[in-house]
Amino acid sequence: MKPYIKEVIVVEGMHDSAHLKKYFDCETIVTGGMGIDDAVMEKIREAAGRTGIIVFTDPDGPGKMIRAKIEAEVPDCMHAFVMKEDARTRHKVGVEHAPFAVLQEALANATVLERPDGKELSPAEFYELGLAGQPDSVEKRKTVSRAFHLGEGNAKYLRTILARRGITAEQVKEVLEKQ
Repeated sequence: MKPYIKEVIVVEGMHDSAHLKKYFDCETIVTGGMGIDDAVMEKIREAAGRTGIIVFTDPDGPGKMIRAKIEAEVPDCMHAFVMKEDARTRHKVGVEHAPFAVLQEALANATVLERPDGKELSPAEFYELGLAGQPDSVEKRKTVSRAFHLGEGNAKYLRTILARRGITAEQVKEVLEKQ
């Protein structure tokens, strides 16, 4: 029996949808890429009001742009993320390439991202934690992103999304000490 997902999952393409439905009892909405038309956005708004939605886009630039466009229309949507290395083939990256365990963990950790409230880690804290300006900063950011299920990105992206998840410098430090 497939695990049931109550919320409607918003994905980029038909292959993403088919891949999720192979493992989960779920409803999906396919955006068709970055050019989300009015009819698709209306379906997303309707699903958000009916069951809630989980935005589950590819871990790449277009995926982030689609995620931002949907969030601008549906601010209380949930977000699920996969890391690039967990969702790639030799030449492509995307939700459709992630194995069941990765998908299950991402969906289990889907969350609403809050609006920033000024509690963002300062650049100095970020540097002191080794998340910027250090030879191993990229790997440390990946460790933190993986631990908190945040998706990956540059230092600015990580600072913003940590704030939106309400994650403190102390929590980040704990993760990095376990590394």
